[in-house]
Amino acid sequence: MLTSIGRLTLLALLASLPLTGCGSVAKLLRPDAGNVTAEPAAVTTMSPPASTDSAAGPDTGPVPAAEEGTSAPGNSPAALAEQLTEARLEPEDYDPWEGFNQRTFAFNRGLDRYVLKPAAKVYDVVMPEPWQAMISRAFENLRWPVRFVNNLLQQKWGGAGREFARFLINTTAGVAGFWDPARDYWHIEPSPADFGQTLGKWGAKPGPYLILPLLPPMTVRDGVGLGVDGATSPMSYFVAPFFWDGFGLKAGDTVNDRAMNIDLYQGFEESVVDMYSAVRNAYLRKREQRLKE
Repeated sequence: MLTSIGRLTLLALLASLPLTGCGSVAKLLRPDAGNVTAEPAAVTTMSPPASTDSAAGPDTGPVPAAEEGTSAPGNSPAALAEQLTEARLEPEDYDPWEGFNQRTFAFNRGLDRYVLKPAAKVYDVVMPEPWQAMISRAFENLRWPVRFVNNLLQQKWGGAGREFARFLINTTAGVAGFWDPARDYWHIEPSPADFGQTLGKWGAKPGPYLILPLLPPMTVRDGVGLGVDGATSPMSYFVAPFFWDGFGLKAGDTVNDRAMNIDLYQGFEESVVDMYSAVRNAYLRKREQRLKE
């Protein structure tokens, strides 16, 4: 049984990552299913991003950071930061609630700085990196129904087939997903999909950019998708009767992911002038790319 202090600690840990740029930026900068880290980049000098007083501006081109590995040339945190800072919003991807979003973003970055990052550093010391990668793969394996169902809803039959095959292989030969023989031996790559993406495929507009406490960066459309994806996750059913156990499981996933990307996130943070705009543009560009896949 967890003590009250332990429960509050788990609450703080869980609250910190999802909504700030910490976990989100790391996932935007590394491959979807990879376990990539990068060395911190030197601080670079860049021109500040265009004023966000306007809700939209011309698009200067796609930002490939979301889909590339961090080891590729030009994909250092500094290079990624420059690309994202120079990005502009599409006319339909706007931020009319920027004042509220900025305040919430600052609040969540504070949680990351003073709660999650210190915990992740301790975790990184005591937990070997190969074990961190195994834990990350196991959590990804648990979330396969979300990807499988949304591939079906988007009529991506090949993607749905790959997700089903990956789950069967990795759950059995990969020992509950701690290893990834589907990729390593059969070269079966994952097919990321979520309900926010599905709504976009069905024609729903993204709506305003939004940041809320304890949730990841999103648009209104992706916020609806986030709720639906939560309902299709097996973690919502198998651990729901045991709330604090499930809460601890989610906190463990959060800290593990943050620990795996400490250097990558720090390098990115040091390389941007406007963290809020960089995270927003990275998120919107990645969602835009996903809809084109």
